[in-house]
Amino acid sequence: MATKMAGAAMNPAKREASSLCGKLETDVEIKASAGKFHHMFAGRPHHVSKATPGKIQGCELHEGEWGKVGSIVFWNYVHDGEAKVAKERIEAVEPEKNLITFRVIEGDLLKEYKSFVITIQVTLKRGGPGSVVHWHVEYEKIDDKVAHPETFLDFCVQVSKEIDEHLLNEE
Repeated sequence: MATKMAGAAMNPAKREASSLCGKLETDVEIKASAGKFHHMFAGRPHHVSKATPGKIQGCELHEGEWGKVGSIVFWNYVHDGEAKVAKERIEAVEPEKNLITFRVIEGDLLKEYKSFVITIQVTLKRGGPGSVVHWHVEYEKIDDKVAHPETFLDFCVQVSKEIDEHLLNEE
């Protein structure tokens, strides 16, 4: 697993604003197929809680259709030992690339971040069986006192591993 962190470009005129913006990325190797993993988030996110009951308690569709751009999804989850919620709008779905993007529009993350966008893309693993889940998080903190969301990325890694195990047990 590799994690990368990048801040926005350091233009002197925008130094203060850019220090609040950031990107975090990580890759997680899994044994399940890229399509099956993608489908858990795009086609049946309400089943994610079955795969990760200690981390995600539920997922409800509030508007639209599962896996469709513009749809609103509501998550109940436990992060850093606390029960939390997130209401997210699906911003992009590209089945041929096994990619889905969620923008947080309400919930606990927006107490610390002005914006929070999560992209999940799953690709075939080079040189062997399995896949690689790429998590990409773009965010803007409300102020300098807010930490970068590394623990959220750790949460995503753990969720990926539990979903992988669940998918393998379904076969």
